[in-house]
Amino acid sequence: MLSAVKKFGNSAGIIIPKPLLAELGAQAGDSVNLRLEQGRIVIERAPGPARKGWAEDARRLAAEGDDMIVWPEFGNDEDAGLTW
Repeated sequence: MLSAVKKFGNSAGIIIPKPLLAELGAQAGDSVNLRLEQGRIVIERAPGPARKGWAEDARRLAAEGDDMIVWPEFGNDEDAGLTW
């Protein structure tokens, strides 16, 4: 698939066709990692934040009443005196 390097201000860029983005599993706005490998530019999807979505899931679980501690018998010494 042929593309061209285009000027964007003081930088340059390449338009990546939608089918290639889909094959990569990326979409416009996603972060990518770039590297040179044997004279080629390699583009890979950047991993998302490790805990992305955890806060929303915690709020949803609390709203559903499903935020109970699963294994209360595995407390720490610091937990002495706390009731589960």
